[in-house]
This record gives sequence, C-alpha cells and structure tokens, in this order.
Amino acid sequence: MIHGHQQILNRACVTGGAGFIGSHLVGALVAQGVHVRVLDNLSTGREANLRSVRSRIEFVNGSVCDDAALDAGCAGADLVFHLAAYVSAPGSVNEPMACHETNTTGTLRVLDACRRAGVRRIVFASSAAVYGDSEVVPKTEDQPIMPCSVYAQSKAAGEHLLRVWSHCHGLEAVSLRFFNVFGPRQTADSAYAAAIAAFAEGMLRGRRIKIFGDGGQTRDFVPVADVVQCLLCAARWSGPARGDVFNVGLGRSITIRELAAMMASILGVPDNPEFLPPRGGDVRHSLADISSTRSNLGYVPSEGVEPCLRETLAWYQRLIHESGLIQSA
Repeated sequence: MIHGHQQILNRACVTGGAGFIGSHLVGALVAQGVHVRVLDNLSTGREANLRSVRSRIEFVNGSVCDDAALDAGCAGADLVFHLAAYVSAPGSVNEPMACHETNTTGTLRVLDACRRAGVRRIVFASSAAVYGDSEVVPKTEDQPIMPCSVYAQSKAAGEHLLRVWSHCHGLEAVSLRFFNVFGPRQTADSAYAAAIAAFAEGMLRGRRIKIFGDGGQTRDFVPVADVVQCLLCAARWSGPARGDVFNVGLGRSITIRELAAMMASILGVPDNPEFLPPRGGDVRHSLADISSTRSNLGYVPSEGVEPCLRETLAWYQRLIHESGLIQSA
C-alpha cells in the first residue's frame, strides 16, 4: 500500500490549484514531497493562496478550455486532481453557457489531456448539488440524482464522463461529491458566497447577517482539511477506480440558525440575523451518508465544525484587519 501511495502520488497536476480547496490540497501534496504542477487561469483563484509553496511548485497560467495549457499541465503527471470549475449554482442559472463550457466541456478536455499524457488516475471534484431537491436524507451515492441547476448538471456530466473515460481508455477515475465545504481562503466577496464566508464578512463588519428562509434548513458543513484528506485518500485508494463516486461531508448536519448563533458566540457579536424570503431552488435538508467513503477510502472526518470554524473566523479577522477596514479584530 505504501509503495502504491508513493507511485500514485509522485507527480500530480491540480487544476484550480490556486483556488480555495485547490490551494489547501497543493500545500498538503508539497508537504508530502509530491512534485506538483498547478493549472489555474486565476479567474477565481488567487496567487496569494499559493504564496507559502510558490517556490516549490510549477505553475501554468491557463484554462481547462485550452488544450495547450492542459498538455503543459498534464505532461509527466501520473495523477490529476480536477478542481477547476465554474462554482456558482445560482450564477449558472444566469450564465448557463459559461458554466457548461468550463465544467462540462472543460472536464472533457481535461480527460482527453489525461489520455494524451498517459495519466493513470484522475480525482474529480463533484458536488452534493447533483442530488437536487430530493427530500431523502442522508444522501447515499446510489440514490437517483436530480440536478436542479446547470452547475449541478455539469457536475453530474463530469461524473459520467469519468466513467466513460475509465471504460473506454482505462483511466482510473474517482469522483468526490463535496457537501458544504468551508475554511480559510474561501472568498466572501461574491454575491454567491457560501454561508460561512458571507456570515463572517457581515459579522466582522458590524452588519446584520441575512438568513434566507426561517433558518431551519440543515447543511452538512465539512472543513476543508477533511476534504483534502479525502482527496488524498482517493488518490491512494487501491480499489478499481472505475468512475466510483463518494460523498465528502462530516456525516452530521446543523441548521443555518444554529450556525449563525455559533459564529456570533465565537466572535462575541450580537446574534440578530435578518430573515429574508427563501431563495428558489434551495434544498431544505442536506446530509451526507459517508459510510462508503469511510469503508472504501479510509476517510476519518473531524468530530465537528467548531474547531475549524474558530480557525476560519480567525483567518477572516486577520484578512479584514489587514485590509484596514476595521480598527481591530
């Protein structure tokens, strides 16, 4: 197993490696002595995310829609982590072609680049969004998927393409369905910012945060360190890897209202959110069944969200303090 691990994680390409999750993965790979090449066009990724490892990686500034950039990224790699994506489900409703081009066609291009370069395995960042608005919880990998946005559909298409490439070309392939990932470096400056990033930004700037609906909706928030662990587990997995799909979450959920109260308590700010009408398309309950991920990949999730939440909020405090927009943090 150790030998296989060293063989699989010798030279890796990370698409989207300057992004939130990608940069944490790159740091973990570098720490393990892996030769890492990052492919990112910096449309949403940030060079600052890679500052601590920049001198120890190769960087290709390019898009997954550019075959020449992909060939440069995949050359010599035995493993590709494909994280580059158009990442907003609400945004994909307004920009369906941009989402499809980056996510669906982009994944197809990544897979074909893997074929050209002789890459052995690909690990793909899929999303719990593929489950859609099914009221069945927890979500198991074998239940029907019902995408409700172009983003969710593009992630489902990516999973299917991985299976096709595995079947037709022998490429080992694993798809990971990420639930609500959070942690340091997650952007808060977008209209579609994830709940924790948006809440942190609001609370630290002294604003009332906004909760859509009654706050009773539940989410499976998973620390980015757990996601990185699972990506590495999928890379090492000795299974057949024929397009297999695994959930990545904590396997427990909390309500949005509970999350807001926990964050306010940690920061010592008033817990007085503003409640707005529910957003169309928002799922009421989301929870990952991670039994298959545990038993097959050896994934061991964190005990809960609070330790990583404290670390994340401290990161946002530093970020805002450095920006000079508040006097202390």
